[in-house]
Amino acid sequence: MYLQVLDYTVVGIYAVFLLVIAQWVSREKAGHQKNTSDYFLAGRSLPWWAIGASLIAANISAEQIIGMSGSAWVMGIAIGAYEWMAALTLIIVGKFLLPVFLKHQIYTMPQFLEQRYDHRVRMVMAFFWLGVYVFVNLTSILWLGAQAVNTVTGIDLVWGLIGLGVFATAYSLYGGLKAVALTDIIQVVLLVLGGLLIAGIALNEVAGGEGMVAGFGILLERAPDKFDLIFSKDSPHYQYLPGISVLVGGMWVMNLSYWGFNQYIIQRALAAKSVTEAQKGIMFAAYLKMLIPVIVVLPGVAAVMLAPELEAPDKAYPTVMRLLPAGLLGLVFAALIAAIVSSLASMMNSISTIFTMDFYRHHVNKKGDEQHLVKIGRGVSLTAMVIALIVARPLLGNFDQAFQYIQEFTGFFTPGVCALFLMGIFWKRTTANGALGIAIGSAVYSLGFKFLWPALPFIDRVGWVFVLCIVTGIVISMIQGAEEHPDAIDYKDVNTATTSGFNWAALGVILMLVGLYATWW
Repeated sequence: MYLQVLDYTVVGIYAVFLLVIAQWVSREKAGHQKNTSDYFLAGRSLPWWAIGASLIAANISAEQIIGMSGSAWVMGIAIGAYEWMAALTLIIVGKFLLPVFLKHQIYTMPQFLEQRYDHRVRMVMAFFWLGVYVFVNLTSILWLGAQAVNTVTGIDLVWGLIGLGVFATAYSLYGGLKAVALTDIIQVVLLVLGGLLIAGIALNEVAGGEGMVAGFGILLERAPDKFDLIFSKDSPHYQYLPGISVLVGGMWVMNLSYWGFNQYIIQRALAAKSVTEAQKGIMFAAYLKMLIPVIVVLPGVAAVMLAPELEAPDKAYPTVMRLLPAGLLGLVFAALIAAIVSSLASMMNSISTIFTMDFYRHHVNKKGDEQHLVKIGRGVSLTAMVIALIVARPLLGNFDQAFQYIQEFTGFFTPGVCALFLMGIFWKRTTANGALGIAIGSAVYSLGFKFLWPALPFIDRVGWVFVLCIVTGIVISMIQGAEEHPDAIDYKDVNTATTSGFNWAALGVILMLVGLYATWW
């Protein structure tokens, strides 16, 4: 059953409301024109609730909701490790890494790399991030989102792609990060409520109307293999989530790279009023991350019983959605659209920030005024969306589990990104040539492992490549006989003190993680 008139009405009201709110929060005071700080960093004035909500809204989109639910249909709740371990990673980023970046008052992560290393490192990494953001992240969000729209509404994939792209562009192009971040609280509320609703209804459906608790009990009884959090080597899913490495291995590298050094994510925290405000926002996001598997993973597990004969795993979540009655389906569909367009808008803004501040400002028009740079940023956002619309289907149309494809592809580069930043922050003798060796070595080592040791799980590969990247950076720096880099960071001058509220909240996350893994080890 496709959407009814009532459902379309709900979605339409949401779309109009979001567009109006985005334009309203983007307005400027009389006589003030948007500058680069306003457009790319929301005037460095974001409150904690906007930071936390925007972190989650940027992160959770079609690749999580559709892709992770599809993976849950195949391998169960173990896929939720990406979310649960991310909550702990956020705490580490907030306490130990974020104060460094905020102290440097940067716009982009490549800018930080130039301050610490040199201009070559900045350009290499800026080029890398632009390529990944446009051809992997933006395209995957569009493609999986269009798949969901197609499954629920019957709208052709091409029109779904265009509709999502136009909507995301319409509400974010003028206002930039401010429009995105200050409306993300609406997006996240809708996402959480809609996600809890579909999880509850799916569990109730599993129990034949006997309630959510009964449905969860039936899943535990009839599909116990879907509740293994740590896979043994004889599991068919070990290749994707290799046992204890999920807790102590390569997943840490991937999470630190994503949450700590990724422009698309960290840009929200860079726009904070203060370090304390940013840390409060990060903690808010960490608790939301603990909740995400309930919203995303449980419907995929429920689909094992509700739709056991799916043609493709990524159809799990959209198929469960179609079980909802008119009106509620529209609400949940609006929540899904909220997640997709928010991530699209966030990605567009990060692409335009890197291109404008790292490339255009330094190599094309060094004397361009602030308003001109904002116009360039808008043009880049629009161009990136057009490119993604064109290449989405050719790049992703042949993958059954897009989430796993995205993780493995980015796993080629994340070890180098993580090593590059960690060594730049914590080892004063790391040279610019050492940093370039790390960046190049990440791809070379990953390809070597991929072809010479294909049986090695990609998460383990990420861990080994990270170690090799660290060794590479040390060796090259030592060969140069480098002493302390003149722009090295004196970490003793970085204030990593956190409030008692932050510390108690961090303990709460740790206890929840211990409880989860102790229960379903």
